[in-house]
Amino acid sequence: MFVAGGVITGAFGWSGHPLAFAVGIAFPALWAFAPSRTVAGLVALAHFLGASRGLPVGASIFFGAQLAIGLGLWLAASLMFVAVHAALWTSRGGWRRPVRYATAAVLMSVPPFGIVGWAHPITAAGVLFPGWAWFGLAATAALLLAMTTRIWPIAAGVAALAFAWSASSWTPPVEPEGWRGIDTRFRFEQPGQYADYRQQVSTIRLVGAAAGDGARVAILPESAVGLWSATTERLWTRELSSLDIMVNGGAAIVDPVGYDNVMIGVSGKGAEILYSERMPVPVSMWQPWTTGGAHARFFANPVFEFAGLKVAPLICYEQLIIWPVIQSMLHAPDVIVATGNAWWTGNTNIVAIQRSSAQAWASLFGLPLVMAFNE
Repeated sequence: MFVAGGVITGAFGWSGHPLAFAVGIAFPALWAFAPSRTVAGLVALAHFLGASRGLPVGASIFFGAQLAIGLGLWLAASLMFVAVHAALWTSRGGWRRPVRYATAAVLMSVPPFGIVGWAHPITAAGVLFPGWAWFGLAATAALLLAMTTRIWPIAAGVAALAFAWSASSWTPPVEPEGWRGIDTRFRFEQPGQYADYRQQVSTIRLVGAAAGDGARVAILPESAVGLWSATTERLWTRELSSLDIMVNGGAAIVDPVGYDNVMIGVSGKGAEILYSERMPVPVSMWQPWTTGGAHARFFANPVFEFAGLKVAPLICYEQLIIWPVIQSMLHAPDVIVATGNAWWTGNTNIVAIQRSSAQAWASLFGLPLVMAFNE
């Protein structure tokens, strides 16, 4: 029963709709009241695997390998989540369970464990308490801790009432006036490929169409601008010189030991680097054991100024973990910009989960949201 509950909290909670995150509130109770440490570990495993069930297919597409490789990476990714929750489980009641769960929740929110801190129940805060900002985050944390105690039925009832109230009037966050997220459908044959000249020209046409519709700011997906160089900059500034629009586009900047996954601000007047990704996808992008991978900037540049607003940036993987969002919110941003390059996700729900996660965080802090994905 406990393990089946973990499957439900993961698979249903991370199904790709923001309101579903509320199901994750039940996870701490399943973990805390498990009859043994082994069962508690299995609950954590079931929750994590259920939430990340699109990973095996996505990984096999990304690496061009058999599904077995994807299954191996799927299980490997769960190890930290399971190890932390299994190690901190206790059969003793009272104050010990909430303290142990609080420790696990914090560990899975920040590096190093938080690097694979997917499926964190705190993501439900934006569903239960939209607009409450830090108070909503604190209230959700309190509910999660209460779910590990004898008063868990009361906590569950409070969460259910909060969910019913929120769901009755739920509306997704909107874009700021004049801002436009532009989705694309460009395909890549293998990792390491970037937007070529033809693709960039096509993307510039999409920007031109948005400008013609009245957009003043265009947000493009991760990697949409390709490898950034002096030649790339000349192409974009030349093509945008006749348009009254500012563009925030994803690009890669290569150096002798690796590369930065970045957001570039460009207009007809010039270009600048706005943001370097704090946490690229482990294994496929971030490879600290070798050279050539993406740099992880961890706690650098949590916000930047663009088009008169303070932006909280979230590139791809950063939408699934906790500390990049929390760190950016500490700087009181005006808008969240969430981008991704999801050519490798196939028919999975990975992008839907990323979008819903960004929506939940924007809803919690009452912020407008601009999203742009290449699918």
